Amino acid sequence: MTAAQDIHAVEAAIRARGVEWDIDPTLDRMVGLVDLLGQPQAAFPVIHIAGTNGKSSTARMVEALLRERNLRVGRYTSPEFASMRDRICVDGVPLDEDRFVELFHELEPHFGIVDQKYGRLSFFEVLTAMAFAAFADAPVDVAVIETGMGGTWDATNVATGAVAVITAISLDHTDYLGPDVETIATEKAGIIKPGATAVLEQQVISAAEVLMRRSAEVGATVAREGLEFGVLHRELAMGGQLIHLKGLKGSYEEVFLPLYGAHQASNAVTALAAVEALTAGDDPLADDLVRQAFAQVTSPGRLEVVRRGPTVIIDAAHNPGGMEASADAITESFGFTRLIAVVAVMADKDVDTILELLEPIVEEIVISKNSSPRSMDPEELAQRAESVFGQDRVHLAPRLDDAIDLAISLADQGDEFGAGVLITGSVVTAGDARLLLKVG
Repeated sequence: MTAAQDIHAVEAAIRARGVEWDIDPTLDRMVGLVDLLGQPQAAFPVIHIAGTNGKSSTARMVEALLRERNLRVGRYTSPEFASMRDRICVDGVPLDEDRFVELFHELEPHFGIVDQKYGRLSFFEVLTAMAFAAFADAPVDVAVIETGMGGTWDATNVATGAVAVITAISLDHTDYLGPDVETIATEKAGIIKPGATAVLEQQVISAAEVLMRRSAEVGATVAREGLEFGVLHRELAMGGQLIHLKGLKGSYEEVFLPLYGAHQASNAVTALAAVEALTAGDDPLADDLVRQAFAQVTSPGRLEVVRRGPTVIIDAAHNPGGMEASADAITESFGFTRLIAVVAVMADKDVDTILELLEPIVEEIVISKNSSPRSMDPEELAQRAESVFGQDRVHLAPRLDDAIDLAISLADQGDEFGAGVLITGSVVTAGDARLLLKVG
C-alpha cells in the first residue's frame, strides 16, 4: 500500500467512527483510553480554550507567542479545512502523513480495548487521543488545546489546563449544549479546573456570572477582559490593525495584528493574557517578542483575503455571533462599494439571523451548498434568503465553484477597486472555497 493509500485508509477508519457533531456526554471512554496510554495529556502544561467563537484564532495567537519564546508547542484545533492532519500541529506544522498513519496504528489496539469495555470511541475522541500522544512523544513544552464543541463533556477535558481560556459565548449548537447562553456557559465552564487561571474574554452578563461562579467554586484565579486586561486602543492599518494592549503583567504599544476586526483584537489580548498567566514571575513579556509574534499570526478562513480584483474574502462565520463580528469588521476595514456574498450554511444553524446580519452589507447574494451532508438544501436556503433580501437580489448556484464564479462576475459589474466577494456561512464552506481557489 502506498503512503497516499495508507493515509486515506486511516482517515476513513477514523471517520467510520461517526460524525463529529454526534456527541455522547460522558468522559468514561476518554478516561479509560488515556489510562491505557499512560496519561499522555499530563506530560506537558496545557492552555485549554473553550467558547463559541474565536477559539481557533486565539489558539493560533497563543501558539505564536509561545513559539516566539522558543518553546516547542503542540496545537490541537478543530475542525480542519483541508486535511484531518491540520488539527494536530507541532511547531506550527501539521503531522506529516507517515507520522499520522504510524500514530494511528500505534494506538489502534488500545482503541479496540476501550471499544469493548466502555463503548465505541468516537471520531473526535480518537483524534484527541492521537493529539495527546503526538505531543507527549514530540515532546512539546506546552500544548494549546481547543475544545471541540462544549467543555465539561468534551473529549479534551481529560486534560487539566493550567490556564483555561473562555472566548465569547453566544448561542450555537443549541441541540447539544442547551437552549440559552447560561446553559451553554455552564457546559463550557467545565474546563476551569481547581487552581487554574481562568482567562475570560468579554462576555454577556449571563455568561460572565456562570463563569465567575464556576471559578469561585474551584478556587481558580480570574482574569477578565475589560478589567484585569484589555484592548486600550486600536486603529486600522494596511493589512490589519495597530493595537495597544494591556496585559496582566504589562502594557504593549504599537502591536501590528494582520487580522481584521475588533473581535480579533479581543482574541489577541486574551491570548496575551493566557501566555502571561502561564509565565512564571511578574515581569511582562518583551515588547519585541509580542510584536514579532502577533505580526506573524495567520488565521485561515477568518476574513482571509485570497484574491484581488475583485477582492475575494473567505470567512468561516457560521452563527449569529460570528456573523455579527465579521459584518462589523468588513464595514470597518473594507471600503466596498459593491459586495456580493456566496453563502452555504448548515441546516441546523440560525439561518434567518445569519442572513439578516448579512443583508445590510451585501448588495446581492449567491446561494450554494458545501460538501457537508449537513449543508442546507440550496433551494430552501434561497427561499429563506428571498424573504430577507428580496427575490431580485438572490441567485442560486448549487455547486460552490459555480457560485464563486457567478459572484465574481456580479462583483465585476461594479467599481473595479470597490468590488468584493465574501464567501461565508460555515467552516466547511470556507475550507471548500480555499481548496477551490487553491489557497495555501
